[in-house]
Amino acid sequence: MSRKTPKKTDPFGYSEMVWAETLDPEYAAVRDELRRVAVSEGALPVKVKEMIVIGILASRGLQYGVAAHMRRAVQFGATRQELFEALKAAHIPGGGVAYSVGIRALQELELEGAFKKKAAKR
Repeated sequence: MSRKTPKKTDPFGYSEMVWAETLDPEYAAVRDELRRVAVSEGALPVKVKEMIVIGILASRGLQYGVAAHMRRAVQFGATRQELFEALKAAHIPGGGVAYSVGIRALQELELEGAFKKKAAKR
């Protein structure tokens, strides 16, 4: 009986990146290492680095990316209020697009129960 290998997932929730890895595994490995180094613990905690990424993605109108990085920020301890404040800060340089895209993503996490799950773990 053969064992099935667990399906690989992207740590940020981008299924297309798992697929892209099949096109050039070497490039994918380098890209994965860059992402690992860029958003791992350092002088800034992961949740803060993720909030920086969230602000940039929101200002570019990329709601799916904002939601993916919000999920990761929550995994590393970000609260709904911290994410909301990050969106308010992103609104200044990013304008209404950043705020509305971010709010939609924040609501998406709320509807998924992401913040209730975190509260239950305490």
